[in-house]
Amino acid sequence: MEIKGVIVGLGNPGSQYATTRHNLGFLTLEAFLKNISVKHTVNQISTSKFNGITFKAEYNNSAWICAFPQTFMNLSGDCVQPLLAWYKITPENLFIIHDELDLTPGRIQLKKGGGNAGHNGLKSISNRLGTQDYFRLRMGIGRPKDSAQVSSWVLGGFGQDKPLIEDAISQGVIALKDIITLGTTKAMNKINTKKKE
Repeated sequence: MEIKGVIVGLGNPGSQYATTRHNLGFLTLEAFLKNISVKHTVNQISTSKFNGITFKAEYNNSAWICAFPQTFMNLSGDCVQPLLAWYKITPENLFIIHDELDLTPGRIQLKKGGGNAGHNGLKSISNRLGTQDYFRLRMGIGRPKDSAQVSSWVLGGFGQDKPLIEDAISQGVIALKDIITLGTTKAMNKINTKKKE
């Protein structure tokens, strides 16, 4: 079965980071694989090749490589670039799931290209690929009231936003299914018009 694309959830490895805002990419991809594995084939490929834990997931008669970089956030590109090169996947078939300060908790958005907005994971990926022209599934975490607290905010737990963030993860699972089944244009329209309040 042909590999259609690569889906990468961003986060930091290690139990101390498992439930932090910065690990929303990990958490969403993990929830997606768990959800589809009930009726579809999900096989782990590697725990170390490409500097990440990788899976092959078959869904809607297509195969996708799913990866959890184990490099820490600011070196995410060291996983993504070799992965795309090995499977001969172009950046336009790459989907990065990441936490997004500029969206309120509970909101998600699919976009293609654009800047990195200070996100070190995206910065690393863009630098290694030599392009910003790939898809991002942005998972809202909001901003702290004090801009000096951004680092501790992204590396902190969900706090009172936990129900909203858990809802966003559920939305993210549906969004990934829509990307695969509907294609990017229809999926983007559906995802981005769902929650604009």
